[in-house]
Amino acid sequence: MIRIEDIASQPDFRPLAGLRHGIAVELRYATAANFVGHPVYAGMDCAWLRREAADALERAAAWLRQHRPGWRLLVLDALRPQRVQQRLWDELQGTPLTLYLAHPERGSIHSYGMAVDLTLLDPQGREVDMGSGFDEMTLASHPDHEAEHLALGALTAQHLVERGWLRAAMREAGFHGIPTEWWHFDFGDRVAVRRDLPRAL
Repeated sequence: MIRIEDIASQPDFRPLAGLRHGIAVELRYATAANFVGHPVYAGMDCAWLRREAADALERAAAWLRQHRPGWRLLVLDALRPQRVQQRLWDELQGTPLTLYLAHPERGSIHSYGMAVDLTLLDPQGREVDMGSGFDEMTLASHPDHEAEHLALGALTAQHLVERGWLRAAMREAGFHGIPTEWWHFDFGDRVAVRRDLPRAL
């Protein structure tokens, strides 16, 4: 385990503020704009990723800039300490929303600095409409339901185009999405990450 308070002294981690290619950062858990409705990062600097994930995120941003000039990545969550994961679980325990959280005993890939939540900014710096908001815990957020939602009119073709650009940039850099959240991407194999890397506390 690594205490979040000690993360700045860890050479295996990079601060998001130092990333190249115009990556913007707005950590939603440091604000009330998240699904629990209040800040959970109060007093913590969570704007970090493990070096390998941070390097890959730079590659994703460079790919996006090359293929879609003027568009940028906006990071919404990155390193999430284990104590915060536990707090979120405790708040949601007994509700269907725990589907969207890794059990604290198993550990979120965010807590290893190997997952990132993000969206796109258009050339005017506006957050792109993805058809559902960050942390919107509904089927509209599930990539594996997009075809049905398009057919039913719950998502538009433009929503899918924007999600497609985000996924293309992240996959090009080696990230993997998940079936339930269009904004979430892991770097590396989840089993290996949990087995081999230290968690932030």
